[in-house]
Amino acid sequence: MTTVRSKGWSLALLAFSCLITSLDFTIVYVALPDIVREVGFSGHSAQWVVSAYAVFFGGFLLLGGRSADLLGRRRMFVLGMLLFGGASLLGGLAATPGALITARALQGVGAAMVFPATLSLVNTLFAEGRERVRALSVWAMAGAGGLSLGALLGGVLTHGFGWQAVFLVNVPLVIAAAAAAFVLLDADGPVERGQGYDLPGVLTGTAGATLLVYAIAEIPEAGWTSTTITALASSLALLAAFLGVEARSRNPLMPLRLLRNRNLASALMVIFVFGATMQNVVYFLTLYFQDVLGYSALRAGLAFLSLSAVIALANFAAERLMIRVGVRATLVVALVLGAAGSALLAAGMGAGGSYLTVLAGIAVYGLGMGTIYPTQFAAAGTGVAAREQGIAGGMANTAMQLGVGAGLAVLVGVAGSGLEGLTGEALRVATADGLRAAVLLSAALTLPGILAALAFPRRPAPARTAEPAPGPSRQEV
Repeated sequence: MTTVRSKGWSLALLAFSCLITSLDFTIVYVALPDIVREVGFSGHSAQWVVSAYAVFFGGFLLLGGRSADLLGRRRMFVLGMLLFGGASLLGGLAATPGALITARALQGVGAAMVFPATLSLVNTLFAEGRERVRALSVWAMAGAGGLSLGALLGGVLTHGFGWQAVFLVNVPLVIAAAAAAFVLLDADGPVERGQGYDLPGVLTGTAGATLLVYAIAEIPEAGWTSTTITALASSLALLAAFLGVEARSRNPLMPLRLLRNRNLASALMVIFVFGATMQNVVYFLTLYFQDVLGYSALRAGLAFLSLSAVIALANFAAERLMIRVGVRATLVVALVLGAAGSALLAAGMGAGGSYLTVLAGIAVYGLGMGTIYPTQFAAAGTGVAAREQGIAGGMANTAMQLGVGAGLAVLVGVAGSGLEGLTGEALRVATADGLRAAVLLSAALTLPGILAALAFPRRPAPARTAEPAPGPSRQEV
């Protein structure tokens, strides 16, 4: 019989895995100047060290979620961890831009296997309601904290051991997590026969999403060339084909009927907006610390300590808010805080600014980040049957990763506008202006997410009766 104590250890492992995959969004931010200099990236192509992870994470999440439902959550958790660790080793050994971007893409695929398996395990191990809200708060605190702690850890590792350490640190972590899974997670039952993969859906959906973000990333730098127009048109055609395939498939990768779940549909819109705006702000704050204020990698990392502390406090508050005022109201509060915090950050990000001029923005932005992270995933899992929690989790994080990739491409274009040919103090001043404009645009684009949040039902329909997890029960650990 699964006990409270064993559930606690299982949740600790799931939170730890969420921390690892979240860290890798931001752990490279502080190391990016060293990577650009030593590996040989051009200024614009360097964004693909960040975007390749987000694009492939987002592109393969639906497949990862479906695989967790069909093949078993623990199996996919372990397989994803091993792929993630192997890709991290390749990244630490990479000596060319192509090799490093390939490693980041493989990391994204591994994370796409781990994340939906992890989220579905949380949603099926804990009953919907107060118990699940508390579990999701712990799990999400690790994920949201990882986004800010990544910058801190990246600074410490880069300063002490070089940029390669931001990749190599993952290897012992994932080995430990994969080994612990065999002790702390229920064994999967036999693979259900008669269920298959939607290969046309996998090909059209993944290729369409990847080409879409690629086109958006290239337009600000290259303009409307024949290449970018072809990529954009091809992506839209592939995504249209994906929807057509899913509507007719016997075993769809993404069952379109799930979009009739108003809880999930509105949550997906909120999550996309969050990914395109709030999650990308840390990237520009990192550039401000290093390129404008002249912080070293270590000092830039330490500057994120305050953000990590605020996010952790807001995670605990989010649990209480969801229980007292509901998911919808908590989403609205989080988005307002995120927009206000980003606007305050932009106001303080001048060439003559300092850490103190952005501190108020960090505090308010951190409150929004810590509040929205657990709430949006609680919203996405509400009313979804246990046997479909994997694909629902995959859909939720697909929305976020597509938002991250598309939003980063647009905001990087805004931040980098007008820097050509500048050097010295003129470049520093123009960089500050560009970063401020990007963060201010992020604040403005966060506000439409409130409309999506208001579409979430005041009293969501409960989930259908949860199905027991397959396989034998775990003994008390």
